[in-house]
Amino acid sequence: MWQGLLYIAAEDEIFIAHNRDKDVQSVLRERKDTPVAFEAQTEDGDLESIPLAGKSISGWLHELDAIAKEVEEELVSRDIVYHRLEALEAVNAVLFEQRCFRRLPILVDSKLSYLHTALNSGRGSAVILSIIYIEICRRLGVTILGSRFGEDFLIWPQTQNQRVSSGHSLFARVNGRRVEDPRTKASDLNSKSLLGLDIATNKDIIGIALADLIRVHWKRASRTNHGLMLTSPLRSFHTNLSNDDDSTIPLLRPQELRLAVMASERLLLLQPHDWTLRRDHGMLLYYSRRYGEAVRELSICMAFAPEEEVEVLEPFVERLHLLRLESSWKPSAAGRSPLDGTGARNGSSRGARFTN
Repeated sequence: MWQGLLYIAAEDEIFIAHNRDKDVQSVLRERKDTPVAFEAQTEDGDLESIPLAGKSISGWLHELDAIAKEVEEELVSRDIVYHRLEALEAVNAVLFEQRCFRRLPILVDSKLSYLHTALNSGRGSAVILSIIYIEICRRLGVTILGSRFGEDFLIWPQTQNQRVSSGHSLFARVNGRRVEDPRTKASDLNSKSLLGLDIATNKDIIGIALADLIRVHWKRASRTNHGLMLTSPLRSFHTNLSNDDDSTIPLLRPQELRLAVMASERLLLLQPHDWTLRRDHGMLLYYSRRYGEAVRELSICMAFAPEEEVEVLEPFVERLHLLRLESSWKPSAAGRSPLDGTGARNGSSRGARFTN
């Protein structure tokens, strides 16, 4: 699980670095009327060595081992015979007191949705910090379960007795104040209602992390278009797509949009039959002005979608066919991508290595 998330971060870092290098090349060409050599993009085989906040993938795995070692030292310093409860209290002490890790309920910085950034900064999304917690406990021999609940991702230890002597549940100890805040849905849960939650597998957790990446990258991509949703054009089809060209498509931040597309591609590898994910992926391609691919994805989506959704999608896909043809007639469309300025789909997701 953790290794798959680090590969995702490495692939995204390659794409960001590639764009950054191209920007530098453009500036140099503007200043000097001479060709500038361009260094080839890192290949898949080199993902292990891609620096992520100064460390390789194996370096961040060692960081998780180091945190687990600190927890063991904390237990020794307390002169406590090893027990599940004491282990969890020691994990909490190391993560949230000594290292000052903090969950962020609202993410505005997409970097904090990556595992290595959360390990480096001590801040991250609920699911990313939960993954760190799960991995540290696994190294200590304690199994931690997790589940998506509303907008939260909640974790708790695998045990038949959710109560401890203090009167607080282990569930509350692991998840902190969120489960005690009456403003959150999680506050309604107790040890019995936990049994009714669907336990997330490693594959599910990676999917939740990818969905968070799509959400935060899309929010940043559409920042100048307040209130714009992926499905907005579907609901206002007759007003937004009545023109004969694509001038009505909002301009979005290209790098953030491309990162959202890459995360969406990976998520579809995990859940290929989820029609809502495929619809959203098709809409991301539409906003990227990759109309042929958008037509393909939305057409596949219609094969799985409910009838009422098909009625919304069908005229939109027909219009996309026309946009695809119109864009192919324009001289500027030949050999160029609106995201990277070349015919190549730079930064395309090659499929991160997931661990089920």
